[in-house]
Amino acid sequence: MANHKSAEKRIRQTEKRTAINRSRMSRVRTFVKKVETAISSGDKAGAQAAFQLAQPELHRAVTKGVMHKNTASRKISRLALRINAL
Repeated sequence: MANHKSAEKRIRQTEKRTAINRSRMSRVRTFVKKVETAISSGDKAGAQAAFQLAQPELHRAVTKGVMHKNTASRKISRLALRINAL
């Protein structure tokens, strides 16, 4: 357990930040999952619409520091390839 005031504050800040980051990543996963379900059902128009909503969410995760830039780019690229293959 923390012995100094600054360490106690750090613990509070870390808990708050962790909750925010967890919620952001959960949001990203939800948007990606919507695209993947549309792809698996074979609905190209629905998949494209969901992809248009998921793309900014992935980029936002990068700007907020929750996800690495290359990870988001890779996910976007792979989703786009799967949508175009429909």
